[in-house]
Amino acid sequence: MQKWTNDLAAVQQVDILLFDEFSAHCLANTVEPMRAANTLAGRELYRWRFLSLSGARVVSSSGMEVTAHARLAECRGDMLAVMPSYNFLRHDGAETRRALRAAATRYHEMAGFDTGPWLMAAAGLLQGRQATIHWDEINRLAEAFPEIEVQRSRYVLDDNRITCTGALAAFDLMLERIGAAHGQALRLEVAALFMSTESGSPAPETMLARTKVVARAVGLMQAHLEAPLPIPEIARRIGRPRKDLEARMKADLGATPATVYRRLRLIEARKLLLETDISVAEVAMRTGYEDPSALTRAFRREFGTTPRLLRSTAA
Repeated sequence: MQKWTNDLAAVQQVDILLFDEFSAHCLANTVEPMRAANTLAGRELYRWRFLSLSGARVVSSSGMEVTAHARLAECRGDMLAVMPSYNFLRHDGAETRRALRAAATRYHEMAGFDTGPWLMAAAGLLQGRQATIHWDEINRLAEAFPEIEVQRSRYVLDDNRITCTGALAAFDLMLERIGAAHGQALRLEVAALFMSTESGSPAPETMLARTKVVARAVGLMQAHLEAPLPIPEIARRIGRPRKDLEARMKADLGATPATVYRRLRLIEARKLLLETDISVAEVAMRTGYEDPSALTRAFRREFGTTPRLLRSTAA
C-alpha cells in the first residue's frame, strides 16, 4: 500500500441523486475520480450510490439508463450530490423540495452539480450562501434567488454547501476533495491517470495544478521525465525566482518542486511497470534514474513496495 494513504480516514459515503435527463458526462466525472482514488490507494476510500426520489431507474440526456440503488428517503451519508442537468425546472416541485430539505438533515454536505444548485436554492438550502450554477443559468439564479451570493466560479465551497457548474468542473472539484482528504500525492496521481493530450482536451498540466505558474512548471517536468531538469532551471524557464516557485507549488500542490517532480517520475514508472513488459532497467532510464537500484530505492520510499514486487503481484 502506498505510504501516503491515511489508514485512519473513514470511508466517505457519496450519494448521487439523479433525475431524468441528467448528464452522463457529469456523472462520470464525479464517480471516476473516486474509483481511481480507491484503486490507486489500494483500499476503499469512497463508496457511492445512485439514488432517485422514487427509487426507480433514471435515464440520462443521452439515453443511458441507470438503476437506482435506493430511494433518497432511505439513505444518509457524507455527501449528497444533486444532479438534474437538462430540463431541471420540471423537477422543481413540492416533492423535490421536501425531499431535499429532509436529506439536508441526514447528510453532512449537500452539493449541487450542473443545474442542481437551482433545486437546492428552491428548497431553501442556499439562503445567505455563496453559490454557482451552470453558467447558462447563472443570471436566472441570481434574479430568482437574491438572497444567494451568486458567483461566476467553476465551483464554490461554502461550509457544508457545495455548488459546481458542470462536468469538467465536477472533475476538478472531486480532485480537490481527494487532495484535501487524502493528500496531494494521491490527487496528483489521480489527475495523472486521466491526463490526455488528444485534440480538444485540457493540457495535462492544467489537470495537475490550479495556477498558471505551477501549471507551467509541471508542464516542464512532464516534458522532461527521462532527463530531469534542475529545479533552478525550471524556475528560470518560467521566469520566476526559485523561492517564489517553491512557495507557489507548496500552496498549490502541498509539496516542494523537487517532491512533485519525483512523484511525477515515479507515477510514470509505476504506469510503465503495470502497462508494459519493458525491463526495470528501461523503466529507470525512461524516468530519469541512473540505474535500477536508484529507481527501486525511490519507488520503495514512495509506494512501500519495489518495482519487481509490484509487477509480480499485478500479474
